Amino acid sequence: MLIFYFAPGSSSMATHIALHEVGAAFEPRLLSFKSNEQQRPDYLALNPEGKVPALVIDGRVLTEVAATLYYLAKTYPQAGLWPQGGTEGEAQAVSWMSFIAATVHPARRAGEERWREVFQLCEKRLGQNEWAVGGHYSIADIHLFRLFWRFVDALHPPAGDYPGLMAHYERVMAHPAVKRTIEIESGIGYEFPQGAGTR
Repeated sequence: MLIFYFAPGSSSMATHIALHEVGAAFEPRLLSFKSNEQQRPDYLALNPEGKVPALVIDGRVLTEVAATLYYLAKTYPQAGLWPQGGTEGEAQAVSWMSFIAATVHPARRAGEERWREVFQLCEKRLGQNEWAVGGHYSIADIHLFRLFWRFVDALHPPAGDYPGLMAHYERVMAHPAVKRTIEIESGIGYEFPQGAGTR
């Protein structure tokens, strides 16, 4: 069984959604950012960065959102979360995941103006497409959704500012796995950190 270390509402939410999407059996291990549990020696022994998510697979630790999403999509292909269409579709997924990790994720700490700017970039990248890659829901959509979900929750932007992203948000929100994850995490309570530990 997989062991999943997470904190509600943090970046680990994307991995949590994917775990429910693929139907994997897993043991959740809650970490409280408020109590700084991600800095406990036992957790740092697993993930020296003190971030979430961490996914323990047969005793081996996998960290970083993109890596955990990739692992789940490839290990449970029946869920259809890995883009089809050969090398180009796969490369487009890697492009989105890299852009999200390198540009979108750090933007929140750069201030509200930059945060809004990067989602305008996302809006342009998404364009009129229903989904990020190849016309099908994938891990790229889950990764994008988690960060836009946080943005919407924090700033409540007018829907007209991000029409494509808002439509995407609603499509992802309709997924039972997403509803289940939000129900679980909101039931525990969100402790959004101001500094490190959010990955």
